[in-house]
Amino acid sequence: MAKRLQYRRLLVLVLLLGAAFAGLGYRLVDLQVVRHEELSAKAQQYTQRTILREPRRGDILDAKGNLLATSVFVKTVCADPTLLLGHQADVARTIAPILQLDERWVYSRLLPRTYVDKDGKTNQVKSIRLKRNVPSETWAKVQETMQKLRFGDEARLGKKEQRKLVDLRARGVFTESVDDQLRTYPNQRLASHVLGYVGFAPAGTNNPDESVTVGVEGIERSFNSKLTGAQGWLVTETDSRKRELVAFREQNVEARDGLNVVLTIDSVVQHALEAALAEGMEKHTPISASGLVIRPATGEILAMATLPDFDPNNLPASTADSRRNRIITDICEPGSTFKIVVVSGALDDRIVTLSEMFDCENGEFFFAGRALHDDHRYGLLNVENIITKSSNIGSAKIGIKLGANRLVEHIREFGFGVRTGIPLMGEQPGIVHSVKSRSWSKVTIAQIPMGHGIAVTRLQMAMAMSAIANEGRLMRPMLVKRLEDRAGHTVAQYEPQMVRQTVSTNAAREMVKALKTVVSADGTAPKAELEHYTVAGKTGTAQKVEGGRYVRGKYISSFIGFFPADRPELCISIVLDEPKQGYYGGQTAAPIFKRVAESAANYLNIRPDREVIEPVSTGPLVLNANPETVRRAAARNLTPE
Repeated sequence: MAKRLQYRRLLVLVLLLGAAFAGLGYRLVDLQVVRHEELSAKAQQYTQRTILREPRRGDILDAKGNLLATSVFVKTVCADPTLLLGHQADVARTIAPILQLDERWVYSRLLPRTYVDKDGKTNQVKSIRLKRNVPSETWAKVQETMQKLRFGDEARLGKKEQRKLVDLRARGVFTESVDDQLRTYPNQRLASHVLGYVGFAPAGTNNPDESVTVGVEGIERSFNSKLTGAQGWLVTETDSRKRELVAFREQNVEARDGLNVVLTIDSVVQHALEAALAEGMEKHTPISASGLVIRPATGEILAMATLPDFDPNNLPASTADSRRNRIITDICEPGSTFKIVVVSGALDDRIVTLSEMFDCENGEFFFAGRALHDDHRYGLLNVENIITKSSNIGSAKIGIKLGANRLVEHIREFGFGVRTGIPLMGEQPGIVHSVKSRSWSKVTIAQIPMGHGIAVTRLQMAMAMSAIANEGRLMRPMLVKRLEDRAGHTVAQYEPQMVRQTVSTNAAREMVKALKTVVSADGTAPKAELEHYTVAGKTGTAQKVEGGRYVRGKYISSFIGFFPADRPELCISIVLDEPKQGYYGGQTAAPIFKRVAESAANYLNIRPDREVIEPVSTGPLVLNANPETVRRAAARNLTPE
């Protein structure tokens, strides 16, 4: 009987153990086989991390290697309210001055708070963002100060409380694992319309707070893919304290830094242009003032500026209007500077010669039922003097003689009506009407040679003048010289590109001969004359069009010139929108041209092409002496050495 009872108990025990092992086996199969993928993914969600490594954005440099835009790595400072143990006031008082934040605001951010997750559970917030774009040096000061922070007599506290204070000092204030990049522009406003600025775009990760730097305008946008580089990443596992388990690191791909973009812009010439434009803005208070400095032979842009400008370091302080690069985005009637197109075209077609005479009708000429006027009453003028005096009537008659079809062909040969191809966003093609279009009327053939009935950008007009200076060869505007890696090795080199031969070399030289007279005492721009260099150029004074009508008292004033005239080194364009205290291009834009030209020539050490007589301490000295120089020196009672 006792044995039966013993056997029964043993059987029950065996059955219970069997049931237990069966249940355990089922559970193991369920976890390891049936739900393996689900649970494995859930485990990885908590332990496996993918850390993106952002590449350093490339720098933008000027032609001499001077830094125009660069990136520095910065921290995003956060805090864990659950570790502060009621010491929010002490922590706020400690870190607020270093981070340059309001102490009361920091205190309010450090207070404990909760959130409800997707499962309906209430959790404590463990990460509060305090400030972005904190330099590494500032973060180091925060860490140092936090380590020195003391909370009364800590020796009296138990070990558990002391460990909590150690955690507070070490991890109560921390930074996000991935550093941000701060784009900075060391020269503030210098060349701001060329450089552009950056913004932020989603990083494409599961974290909506993560973002990457992208170019928004200027070179920052046009060369964004080159400047950005290639992203790297790290796939690894972490423990419960989010410390990496290096043994379980799966992927480790380093980021490839972005390339540096080296511009054709020269900071010194750029500064000289902006300073001269600022002086012009102060004197004539126009809506805007724009300028370009170009090497005619290559199309390299040494300086490009328009005022008002902006500081890309402080975008919120700027307006959309001040950020607009008017040199490529705004189109307007060019006025008399456009006479170079019709006259050089007529010279190229041998329709006229510089000595051919035209009757300028004493200042009033009726054509196709419309009256055309000159500012002065001119009678007979040869083609050269038509340029010298900037006669509208003379230019109109040359255009009529050239013919509508050939006129439009020459206009397009000079690059009008299409984009120049400069590597900047927002460039406009301008407006060139077809002879067969409804916009072409009987009087158009007479208006276009005066610079009316056509719309161009400031860049197009400057490149056209540069083509005349370059013996008729139109070059593509060049703004970038090369791309470099971080070590300074050239990755890509950009070369000058010729677009086409606009007019013959002989026609261009004849045009230069006429343009030299513009800066003479008899011309429209004597204020553009340089002491040591022969200047060739053209003034423009175009009445503004608003709502399809010309507006009295509103003008676009300009002067575009190059020097030395017979072997040009620089072409400089100056344009003012609605200047006051004078509105003729020769009055307003020409003096600005002169200031820029003198500064640039001195800095670039451009060799003078005019004979210079300069006194020295030992007596008068005549430079570049030749028989004619000796004769003039003798007439002035000077003794050449």
